[in-house]
Amino acid sequence: MKIALASDHAGLPLKLEIAAWLQAQGHSLEDFGTHSSDPFDLPDSIYPAALAVGRGQVDRGIFVDGVGYGSAMIANKIHGVYAAVCQDPFCAGLARSHSNSNVLCLGGKLIGSAIAMEIVRVWLTTDYLANDDKYRRRVDKVVAINDRHLLPL
Repeated sequence: MKIALASDHAGLPLKLEIAAWLQAQGHSLEDFGTHSSDPFDLPDSIYPAALAVGRGQVDRGIFVDGVGYGSAMIANKIHGVYAAVCQDPFCAGLARSHSNSNVLCLGGKLIGSAIAMEIVRVWLTTDYLANDDKYRRRVDKVVAINDRHLLPL
């Protein structure tokens, strides 16, 4: 799977750990930054990474900042991006199986690397329940809102 990675300075250490694990699992990565612990404005990495997801240049995205919400707010402004903040594996599984999220947002100041790796593993390996009418109907409504209010790329 090709995965976009992005972070600010607060998320950099966790993003680097996640990147090493993803590469060991055989995933292809495109890292949109930051690459330094110097103060960094989150939109400068999240926006281009989210564009890559929305344009289909990558399969999914994993974005890490201090708490995860800043990344999700930016990413969800992009047509075709469905970002979820997850702080535990249970939520990661639901974000995929029930909501078909294509971007995972994590808070590097909130969770440690062990739980983050389990969140990433669950999120990457959980399938969307597209054959379940209830979830497909709900996700289709979210996609319709996306298509009505966000400009296609």
